[in-house]
Amino acid sequence: MSSESTEAWAGWYRDRQGAESVTISASGGQLRTSIRGVVYEGATFAALRAAGASQVLASCVLEWDMPLPVHADGTVQQATLSCLLTLGEPTGGVPPLDRSDLNLTLHYGGAAYEAGVADGDFGDALGSIRRQLPPGAELGRREPAQA
Repeated sequence: MSSESTEAWAGWYRDRQGAESVTISASGGQLRTSIRGVVYEGATFAALRAAGASQVLASCVLEWDMPLPVHADGTVQQATLSCLLTLGEPTGGVPPLDRSDLNLTLHYGGAAYEAGVADGDFGDALGSIRRQLPPGAELGRREPAQA
């Protein structure tokens, strides 16, 4: 996949005001979503900010699924990675947030492989899932760059 390709995943945004469906896209190392008419973008899920402003995405939950290939025994099987990101309050009224919890669950081969990280680092959570996979199974490269 080139750094210029775009991937998009359907998901849900929830906060104290309610829930709405969203689309999260990744392109060129940037993530992007629109929530209640405000476009948020950033290099990581935990650092999404309103485009052209300093307003950080906070006090909410984002949930989405993304297809992820798993290579095993010379074949490629499609798995689903379920993602749940909980963003806390900005500390002192400004970023960083008081918490950024990311939970991933890979549904593959009739099993669920789970990982959670307190700093919202997507790569760390995926690394934990990689270590749980059966011998010979490897995750494909359809992860959002720099997320």
